[in-house]
Amino acid sequence: MINKVILIGNLGRDPEIRTLESGTKVGKFSVATNENYRDKNGEWQTLTEWHNIVVWRGVAERAERELKKGSMVYIEGKLTHRTWQDKDGIERYTTEVVANLLRLLDRRESSGRTFGNDFPGIQDEVKASNPAIADKVDSSSTQSTQSAQETPPDDDDLPF
Repeated sequence: MINKVILIGNLGRDPEIRTLESGTKVGKFSVATNENYRDKNGEWQTLTEWHNIVVWRGVAERAERELKKGSMVYIEGKLTHRTWQDKDGIERYTTEVVANLLRLLDRRESSGRTFGNDFPGIQDEVKASNPAIADKVDSSSTQSTQSAQETPPDDDDLPF
């Protein structure tokens, strides 16, 4: 079974990061995604959906350092549901995305990076799951990317 969520959107507020008694960091923020469509009168409409995001440990530290209200982000995680009772004894429900990978997509003029380079690759997944081998993946992925860029594509292999 799979529980995977991928979002690209903008932060609705600065991340709220706190440190638990154990020293573990946890953060919360909201992300807005937009869907554009034409209504029955032919007018363009925008439907905005808000998503509650929760980040833990290293991802929370990164969110605290890099994210701010309005930032465009790529998020991968899982969908979770929680219930609790409020101060009046009413049972409340919430749905959240617990993110295990986030990537800032805003352009940075000083870095010279392009939008496409900001999407996560295999090295990001390895870093999220096993930071100990991340350096090995970084160097091998850089070498394969360089060799792929040096070799022009063969037009004869097109499937159509």
